[in-house]
Amino acid sequence: MSFFHGAHTKIRGDMKNTNIGGDVNNIHTEHHHYHNGRSQNAVEELREHIAAGAMHDSAERCDAPKCHPETRVAVQDELVGWIENGDKEEELKKIVWVSGPAGGGKTAIMGSTAETCQKKGLLACGFFFSSFTGSTNRRFKRCLVPTLAYQLVQHKALRDVGERILSCVEHDPAIFEKQVEVQFDQLLLQPLREGRRGSDWPKVIFIDGLDECQAEQHGDYPRTPQEVARASEADQKEILHALLKAANDPSFPFRIIIASRPEHIIQSFFTDIAHHTTRRIFLDDKYNPDADMLLFLEAKFAEIRREYHLSASWPSTDVKQTLVENASGQFIYVATAMRFIEGSSAPPQELLDQVMALRRQDVSANPFAPLDALYTHILNSSAKPLLAARWLSVIFRTKALDGRVSNKSSARRTQLFLESSPGEASYVFRDLNSLVSIPPTDDHTSPYSLFHKSLTDFLEEPSRCGDLYVGDLHELYYTRYLQIWKDKGPATPLSALEKGDFLHQFLEMPVFINFGWLMEQNFEMYDVAWWVRSQDESTKHSNCENPNCHADRVQILFCWIHSECNWYQRCRPVCRYIRTEMLKELQKLGWKIPSRVHLLRHRFRHLESYQAGISRPRAIRSRDDSSLEEEP
Repeated sequence: MSFFHGAHTKIRGDMKNTNIGGDVNNIHTEHHHYHNGRSQNAVEELREHIAAGAMHDSAERCDAPKCHPETRVAVQDELVGWIENGDKEEELKKIVWVSGPAGGGKTAIMGSTAETCQKKGLLACGFFFSSFTGSTNRRFKRCLVPTLAYQLVQHKALRDVGERILSCVEHDPAIFEKQVEVQFDQLLLQPLREGRRGSDWPKVIFIDGLDECQAEQHGDYPRTPQEVARASEADQKEILHALLKAANDPSFPFRIIIASRPEHIIQSFFTDIAHHTTRRIFLDDKYNPDADMLLFLEAKFAEIRREYHLSASWPSTDVKQTLVENASGQFIYVATAMRFIEGSSAPPQELLDQVMALRRQDVSANPFAPLDALYTHILNSSAKPLLAARWLSVIFRTKALDGRVSNKSSARRTQLFLESSPGEASYVFRDLNSLVSIPPTDDHTSPYSLFHKSLTDFLEEPSRCGDLYVGDLHELYYTRYLQIWKDKGPATPLSALEKGDFLHQFLEMPVFINFGWLMEQNFEMYDVAWWVRSQDESTKHSNCENPNCHADRVQILFCWIHSECNWYQRCRPVCRYIRTEMLKELQKLGWKIPSRVHLLRHRFRHLESYQAGISRPRAIRSRDDSSLEEEP
């Protein structure tokens, strides 16, 4: 049931926020070849729906991996050769799938090849998915087609096509809410069919990290990891079908390069459905990664020698060869090892000795064993390894701290939420610079980011990370949320303005059922009236995509705090206290509160759920719904 009404619903007139992940300065704002007002409006409308950080040359990707000079030359040459001369092949294939294990250098190859293609005039557009770094909208399918279309609009050689794309946006502004295949057809295929083909048209589209495309979470009702995985796979498959349809369309002039890990759903698609259209490149020994890694090590050690005035013979050839052998073809191993050795926690030789002292791992049972040993060593070198693992898990495995709009939580906001004492973030991450990109202290907007997704893979598998495994991902989140509620602010002292901004964001964060159990002890210490008043006030200034999100928080807590009570016994003390305080404050604020009859009905409905094996009601979707929300 929607228990509370009249909560001063206010939907802002500017709810259509222009919030573009990444560097907006990286987007051409002059739109030099679209001069009339209608086209300009269409450009702005299109721009609102893109993921700017997903473009290959975005400022957000300035630290993204690139191939070191003179490395990965063979595979890059093969890709560029196919783009330029693929039409001459006997069996025409318009898609290349670049795959390989984690840490094999796929994104570096894609980024470097895209740069080469741009310089040659071959690049039409691209999208670099990322589930662990950069802006949140780089994870989702909804930004894919608009971002590709935006780049075509900005391409000098595609002026006629760009005009037709903008015309489509003008005539159907709701196109961005439609299925991916429909967006492909209307925003890309139709304009390309009708456009005047020029000799200077570009030739290729890049799609990197498709396996990192994730399904969006709608509402606050949590999904199981299995449900999330299935929904993400469905989105990936939808994208693949749309790309295949485009590639098979005679009027589609571009080749497509897709890079991903060989996940089952993607592998099956290219094996069973798109095998006639696809050429495969698997990053294995054929491309001689050991020689490329040796070149990389030579360059990085030369930089260290110059900085520390070390001998030209440092380190020995045997040391470099051992590092290459330990990598087992994974570039991420040597990249992480060198970031660790370049660190300032000890002299380079001492840090190199630590890496070399790691026991030689058997890769026959676990191909990631050397990388796991390196990750374990680096995490254990931190002051509090398990606390560091808990922080990393909350930030990068749960996404619980991410905002309701497209941007990831800034490092500053993350620090304020997770710190139990001022300065704890610097203490936790002090020796983890080889794993985590940490913004400067005066940067209050950039998020924490990982250098490679393989770290989250490591932390998710207890067989790989051992004692560093964090089973209850949300425990730290629950604890810190309730402590901030109790203290009415973070542990770090803030100015009144910054504290107000933080609390406004804090009140938009999810509320979970587990709060009820954690509040059992000393529940009277929680100022329920303050929390309810703050949620009510925030409703008027919310940045949530759902304008009723604050009212939803109230609904959720009211229901979930009661969900563990038995219908045939008196409610638990924490339930009686929280719900009584909430009802008193909501009545003062003018909300419509449930009558005793409504509360009694809710209690017996809970009995039906309990008999069905379900012990909690679902989150209420809207405070303006006048009917009782059915429990699952």
